[in-house]
Amino acid sequence: MADTLTIGGLAKAAGVNVETIRYYQRRGLLSEPERPPGGIRRYGAADIGRLTFVKTAQRLGFSLDEVAELLRLEDGTHCEEASALAEHKLADVRKKIEGLQRIEQVLDEMVHRCHTERGNITCPLIASLHEGLSEVGNPRE
Repeated sequence: MADTLTIGGLAKAAGVNVETIRYYQRRGLLSEPERPPGGIRRYGAADIGRLTFVKTAQRLGFSLDEVAELLRLEDGTHCEEASALAEHKLADVRKKIEGLQRIEQVLDEMVHRCHTERGNITCPLIASLHEGLSEVGNPRE
């Protein structure tokens, strides 16, 4: 029998928590095998592969809703749709990188000011935080 793992064994094999598996089942990202009369559910290699797919997609920044869409497209005949989803994600990542670069630049300047301004003055970092920073965007975004 190829399906030999309990839910605990599946969790260990996939490097996730049992509750993660149950959550993915509720979300429809992973099927829940039938429970044989008087027995326990068994999982197999396909379930490990599915969990690996979900976790890898999440590490690439895809939300669970986006992962569900990718899983819907996984039959190989929807490459254009999958590519469009990936292109959208790539644009989001690039936008986040630009924002992080702005934050890095502002923090670098603040640290530099902290190291160069001496004497009986207000800490430049603390003062800047009190004033708000237009360089990194609206803090309420």
